[in-house]
Amino acid sequence: MIGRASIGYPWIFNEIKHFMATGEHLSEPTIQNRIDVTRKHLEMAIKWKGEKLGVLEMRRHYANYFKGIAHFKPHRMKLVTQDDALDVYAALDEIREKFV
Repeated sequence: MIGRASIGYPWIFNEIKHFMATGEHLSEPTIQNRIDVTRKHLEMAIKWKGEKLGVLEMRRHYANYFKGIAHFKPHRMKLVTQDDALDVYAALDEIREKFV
């Protein structure tokens, strides 16, 4: 179960480690944390599978990475419709400008 949860929520390991050490829950990841992880994941996907396939396969992760953010749907739609990595990075920059 943890392996599946980490695909859409990579912060879970840090949260578990913190909870086991302190008994306290960590705050949710910030928008900036989410953007940083998304960028890193996209970079790794492109490096591993090439730009076209890396960008396409990343589409399924955006909803999980940005889950629970109010009024995010137009931004998610922009992320999942881009075919070019530079356009995805530009969309992530727009998200930073709007939400951070």
